[in-house]
Amino acid sequence: MGLEVRVGQHTRAGVKPHNEDACGARVPEEPLLTTKGVAVVVADGMSASEAGREAAETCVQGFLTDYYSTPESWTTRTSAHKTLSALNRWLHGQGQREYGSARGMVTTLSALVLKSTTAYLFHVGDTRIYRLRGGELEQLTRDHRMQVDDDKNYLTRAMGIDLLLDIDHRAEPMEVGDRYLLTTDGVHDHLPAARLRELLAHHGDQPEAAARCIVEAALAAGSDDNLTCQVVCVDALPGDDQQEFYRRLTELPFPPPLDAGMVLDGYRIVRPLFSNKRTEVYLAEDQETGRKVVLKAPSVNYEDDPDYINQFLHEEWAGRRIRSPHVVRVLESTRHRQFLYYITEYVPGQTLRQWMHDHPQPPLATVRDFVEQIARGLRAFHRLEMIHQDLKPENIIVDEHGTLKIIDFGSTKIAGIAEIATPLGEAGPLGTLSYSAPEYVMGGTASNRADIYSLGVITYELLTGRLPYGRELTPRTLPRARYQPATRFNPEVPRWVDLAIEKAVRLDPARRYEALSEFVHDLSHPNPRFAREQFVPLVERDPVSFWRGLTLALVVLNLVLVYLLLR
Repeated sequence: MGLEVRVGQHTRAGVKPHNEDACGARVPEEPLLTTKGVAVVVADGMSASEAGREAAETCVQGFLTDYYSTPESWTTRTSAHKTLSALNRWLHGQGQREYGSARGMVTTLSALVLKSTTAYLFHVGDTRIYRLRGGELEQLTRDHRMQVDDDKNYLTRAMGIDLLLDIDHRAEPMEVGDRYLLTTDGVHDHLPAARLRELLAHHGDQPEAAARCIVEAALAAGSDDNLTCQVVCVDALPGDDQQEFYRRLTELPFPPPLDAGMVLDGYRIVRPLFSNKRTEVYLAEDQETGRKVVLKAPSVNYEDDPDYINQFLHEEWAGRRIRSPHVVRVLESTRHRQFLYYITEYVPGQTLRQWMHDHPQPPLATVRDFVEQIARGLRAFHRLEMIHQDLKPENIIVDEHGTLKIIDFGSTKIAGIAEIATPLGEAGPLGTLSYSAPEYVMGGTASNRADIYSLGVITYELLTGRLPYGRELTPRTLPRARYQPATRFNPEVPRWVDLAIEKAVRLDPARRYEALSEFVHDLSHPNPRFAREQFVPLVERDPVSFWRGLTLALVVLNLVLVYLLLR
């Protein structure tokens, strides 16, 4: 069972000649119901605004359209904030151009997004969102309104007033039976909370009737403003039935072991490319087009493991959404699949690990080029709020033209998907220890800076053939880990390049680069901040000279002592 809601709404001009309120809701079909959820929006155009009604309608319709156009991999908060910020900029600019005033197109807004088992609230102004649960009505938003005296008040925040938008955000767990109420001030300024609770309870299972009844009650109570009310009933939430969840995951069986010449759904197997305990990868030929492709199938070792199957499905899901010349493309197949697998483009070449074996001392210019290409691929993940989590030389292909592509998404963390509740336990990162950021090692959460750490390790290894801390980091070795300057093993590495790498692989993620572009830039341009770094001891800059000088000093000291004793 998935998310099931019912929405009712009613809006009236009331005693005013025009209705400057607007409201709307969208309950999408799958897969958007799961990945984006249900959206309900109410807006109240400011009466002093030249085009309050147009502003309110623009915000409601714009949110219900643009929110669902944002990537499914984004979190609800990112999607809503970017959508509302764009609407706010448009309202502000349009108000200035058409009406010559910052108050040309102004409206309040409250949006409710119900996704999986969580309610997300976004609020600007004095519209309101309430929740009725267990007979108690709670106001979940606070009014952005300042009272001047008994008769006068004004809005302190609204859509369209300023280019900078401050949005209240809140996330609350949902329960079956919850009732959400969205109102404009024409309703809640004239009906106390006790009366709203009474009306909601009386029409609890009929949201449309409840919304209409509440508006009529507010009008009867003397409301002199436009009136809008929306009622949302939560009838069912995604369940925690693991058997049902596993049944959906295993609608497609695992393919059998495949040999050269065998045909699977129109793909003829040419030869196996790679095999480990988790994955089987084959070079195949599309019999319709003759095009060579890569067929990736799950290993039968995990046929009864729902966590693994779920991760495999997410791997394909992520790959279909990433578009970059430096990330291997997951191909859309129009054929009916009889088994669980997916198809990617075939990239002739070798892994970066193989390339490193063949080129143990690459020029610095080549390393910079490689790092920049990998960073471009990672940016495609980060723009979609995905973290790769398993960047390593084995997961990067160097083609015959020197183009690098990231080829594996098996450990990718997808922020928007992580918001969806499942009966499965939260899987930890599947990355390789040598390239995993310390926050993974210590069981913490990670950001895009974990990928920057992995890229820093690869950069260091390209230049030195070693790991920056001399060994894999484990909970036991981490407290004693010390960065080993790359200049110690490769004197051709400029000191400022070494400092850039050191910053990328710092143990504390807060002290690493915040963005990939900063790291790439500092590999080619001396960072002035590094020139102000504290003095580096000779033992780090030139350990051979240090120990030679120390030995010589000790010999001289011993000769002096012998001389003094023999006098």
